[in-house]
Amino acid sequence: MRLAHISIKVDDLEAAGEFYEKVLGFRDVRGGDNRDHYSRHMTDGNVDLALMKYQDDATSAESQVGGSGPCIHHVGFEVDDLEAWKKQIQSWGLEIISDPGVIPVKFRAPGGHIAEVAPKNHFDLDPR
Repeated sequence: MRLAHISIKVDDLEAAGEFYEKVLGFRDVRGGDNRDHYSRHMTDGNVDLALMKYQDDATSAESQVGGSGPCIHHVGFEVDDLEAWKKQIQSWGLEIISDPGVIPVKFRAPGGHIAEVAPKNHFDLDPR
C-alpha cells in the first residue's frame, strides 16, 4: 500500500492550479468533469494531487463529506487487493460512503476524515 493521492476542494481552481504549478513545481496530468465537480489532477512525480471545484458546494453531498468550504477533501491509497481491503474496512466497522461499484472506494476513517482505496496504478502519474 502507498499514499498515492490527495484531493483538495478549492474555491478558485485557476489560482490554486497556478500556485501548485508555478510555485511548487507540479505539472498537469489530466482534468475534466467528474459527477458534480471538475478535477484538475497534477503531480510532483510521486503523488497525484487533485484540485476539485464543485459546481454547487452547498447542494453536493459529496462536496460536504470533507466539510464545507475549501479543505483537504480526502486522501487515497493504492492497494494490492481492493476486495480484501474493502472487507478489512468493513471489519473495522467503518462506513463506506462510495456508491456500490464505484472505484476508488471512499470511506470514513477513524477520527472522521475521508480516505479511499484504489487498485495499484489507479492514480497514473504519467499517462503518456
